[in-house]
Amino acid sequence: MITLTRINGTTIIINENFIEMAEEAPDTVVTMQNGHRYLVQESASEILEKAAEFRRQCYTEFKESRE
Repeated sequence: MITLTRINGTTIIINENFIEMAEEAPDTVVTMQNGHRYLVQESASEILEKAAEFRRQCYTEFKESRE
């Protein structure tokens, strides 16, 4: 799960596995697989980095638990 900030400043937490796309036009719109759309402050590249970091963290925790 990643934390994003809506345009109005409120925080939302979304499951990055269900992001269908993120587009900048000029604000960033995140479209989920279920069709819900969120207008957020973060850029598409920031969202991608947050998702990658979350997955790295999960992998590291999983790997450490197996050792």
